[in-house]
Amino acid sequence: MSAPDGMITQRPIPGHPRPYHFPETIRTTLPNGLRVMVTPMPGRELIAASLALRTGAADEPGTLGGATVLAARALTEGTASYDAVALTEAAERLGASIHAEAGWDATSAGLDVPVTRLEPALELLAEVVRRPSFPDAEVERLRDERLTDLLQARADPRRRADEAYVSSIYAPSSPYHRPAGGRAATVATLTTADLRGIHAAACVPERAALVVAGDVDPGAVLRAAEALFGDWAASGAGAAAPIDDTGIVEARFIRVIHRPGAVQTEIRIGHPGLSRLNPDFHAVSVMSAILGGLFNSRLNMKLREEKGYTYGASAGFDLRRARGPFTARAAVNTGATVPALLEFLVELDRIREAPVTDSELAAARDFLVGVFPLRFETPGPVAGSLSGLFVHGLPDDELARYRGEIEAVTADDVLRVARAHIHPEAAAIVLVGDHDAFGEELAAAAIAPVEVQVDADEAVISPGKASPGV
Repeated sequence: MSAPDGMITQRPIPGHPRPYHFPETIRTTLPNGLRVMVTPMPGRELIAASLALRTGAADEPGTLGGATVLAARALTEGTASYDAVALTEAAERLGASIHAEAGWDATSAGLDVPVTRLEPALELLAEVVRRPSFPDAEVERLRDERLTDLLQARADPRRRADEAYVSSIYAPSSPYHRPAGGRAATVATLTTADLRGIHAAACVPERAALVVAGDVDPGAVLRAAEALFGDWAASGAGAAAPIDDTGIVEARFIRVIHRPGAVQTEIRIGHPGLSRLNPDFHAVSVMSAILGGLFNSRLNMKLREEKGYTYGASAGFDLRRARGPFTARAAVNTGATVPALLEFLVELDRIREAPVTDSELAAARDFLVGVFPLRFETPGPVAGSLSGLFVHGLPDDELARYRGEIEAVTADDVLRVARAHIHPEAAAIVLVGDHDAFGEELAAAAIAPVEVQVDADEAVISPGKASPGV
């Protein structure tokens, strides 16, 4: 409604989500085990192509921590036929951009290219993945860059909190105990031979998928795939070994990384969470949105809008092939450290104690359902999501079913998964900030045993508190 002067007097309400159908995907498996997925998207002439390997940082030996990420970065630094400069120039002549990266769950190389030059671009992609040369000089440069990055991370409170947090909730035997890119002790020892070995173990057709999306002819893509990858010999490798996701949080405790003079405190609260294959995925998505995933989530409205402790508070699950972490997080003014921590714990308890309201449920479902089609307006996200289905072993119709599954989540479902998967009574609390400024108040609050880490190598226990033994 509008007033006579044209001013709006009534806030508009959200509309109903529009119908949406995920584009049809043609799937084929070559005799050597390579999966090929092609999604025609008429009118999208900038094609996205990706080769995903279902092997990531979680699969590497602990002694080679960081090798998978480093090897992925080195893929575009030279191949049997091109050095780094020649590879870049070859891609530029095709109007293509080429990239490679690795994370916990997978390694991938991909490109974006005009449809008229897709076939020669796929030849470059095959060259990068199947024939990387790992030049010594480039490997040394990338290793030094990573070591410099790790030094910088020690001065960054946010990254320091993230690293301290995962090392507080996962056992040292788990790869999740450390950053995906490795720590300085292992990165510094990595050699060209290590990277070659890591890539060779990962680069097998049985654990690979070629995904192409855009205005393409599926038959032409399949013929190109057979020509470029059909002679890729199967290795006989079976499924990857299970990932060690052992947690070490049995009861709530607080770990403080003391940074004298810090004007803010980084807060992390949580424990090992869920894998992507958990059957509660859709209900957990809605619950996480209500708790800490939306701007109007409970945590953000309480800590930012009502209390003014932070510019933003959030919470959610990092869903991996094995149990990734559940984390609630914020950066708050030093003086608000303990009050903010108490508010976090109140909200983590509240989501488990009573059903969410109808308005909260509707807002979360409508957001997740409404934003879903926006993710897939261009070929890149379509190819990325299909690669994700392959990496996590999800059903072919997972994306087609998503909106209906989200719409079916009830308040009872939200309460059930909150009780099943959020455990504030058995959570690690990591604080990176000035313990001298908030230590007495923290001790008086008697939230949990407190460990104070003065520096990276030495820890002392606050008076009157017991060590949690981590």
